[in-house]
Parts: sequence; C-alpha cells; structure tokens
Amino acid sequence: MSRTATQKTRATELAYDQIESLIATLQLKPGQAIVESELVERTGLGRTPIREALMRLVAGGLIEQQPRRGLRVSEIRVAEHLTLIDTRRVLEQLIAAGSARWASPAQRQAIMKHADAMVAAADAGDIHAYMLADQLLDHVNHDACRNPFAVHAVAPMVVQCRRFWYAYQYEGDLERGAYCHKLLAEGIAKGDSREAVHGSDSLMDCLSAFTRKVIE
Repeated sequence: MSRTATQKTRATELAYDQIESLIATLQLKPGQAIVESELVERTGLGRTPIREALMRLVAGGLIEQQPRRGLRVSEIRVAEHLTLIDTRRVLEQLIAAGSARWASPAQRQAIMKHADAMVAAADAGDIHAYMLADQLLDHVNHDACRNPFAVHAVAPMVVQCRRFWYAYQYEGDLERGAYCHKLLAEGIAKGDSREAVHGSDSLMDCLSAFTRKVIE
C-alpha cells in the first residue's frame, strides 16, 4: 500500500472513531440529523474521510439514510438489544480466543493496562474515563485477534452497547463491568483461551442483566 493510501485509510479510521464516540456518548443523539460540515469542524478532518466513515456507520446500522431526510443517527431500540447481545456473544468468543492465542507481548500488556484503567475509573465513578479505557481495550483486542471478519461484524454492536450504557447509565454497574473486562484481559494476557472466553461470556452476561434491568 502506498504512503498516500495508508494516510487516507488512517484518516478514515480517525473519522470513524471520532464519529463513533460522538454517537456512543450521545453527543450525537438518536434521531439527530447528520450535518457533514459540522462533523468536519468538530473533528478537524476532511470531507472525504468523513463521508467514508459515515458510509461505514450506515452499513453498521448506527446511522440511517432516510428518504428526503438524509442521514440521521439511528434510534436506540431497547426491545432488540438482548438479541444484539446474544449475537455479539458469539463474535466476542471468537475474538477473545483469537487474542489469547495470537496477541503479541506488547498487546497483552496494553490490554491489561486498559483493563486496570477501567477498574480505576469504576472505583472513581468516572464513566467517561471508563468508556475511554473500554474503547482502547477494544482496539487492542480487535487488532490482536487476527480475525478481521469477526471484528467488522462486532464493531457496530460494541458501539450500540456503549451508547445503550450511556443512555441508561443510572441502571449500570461499572464495578461489575470492569471486573468482567479484567477477567477477559487476564485470560488474554496469560494466553489462556478458555479463561479469555469465560471473561467474554461474563461480560455479555453483565450486559444482558443490565438490559433486562432497563426493560423491567
């Protein structure tokens, strides 16, 4: 890949991450219209990477293209969230097992670092620091697993779950979530696929319980 192509890909990834964060943290609210010029101003990135990132977000269901209304942030569909988590569970098992097997020493160290940051943020009740560490852990985990197909499929589900947590955080248990991420991280750090998958399943159980609490 040429240097220009690499820079273009990197710019699109930056745009995707920044818009994803705006959606996940409800700075772009469900149903809100997407204005390209505003995103260019907020991110400091060009129109081309912004457009490419938006198309990826449309494909992932986080943004919807509506006739005569343009692009809008998708609504939070509470009734469908448990089904989403059930689907995400299977993909996360593949990713956890892959990371436990393939992660480099530096990646294992980084995953533990971000999991520890989540625990510290949970203890402090700092949801913003918690979510940032969660996002960073996901990035390393996704790179380490060497399964781009699973990562491509799970990425929009991760953002949906993060956004759901922000929307209903008063029902959430940061300490429990951080504990589950620590289990996952420890399994990956030790190269133990079974332990990593157990941590992943524990996290999905935590998200399911949280969703049921919101629904009820």
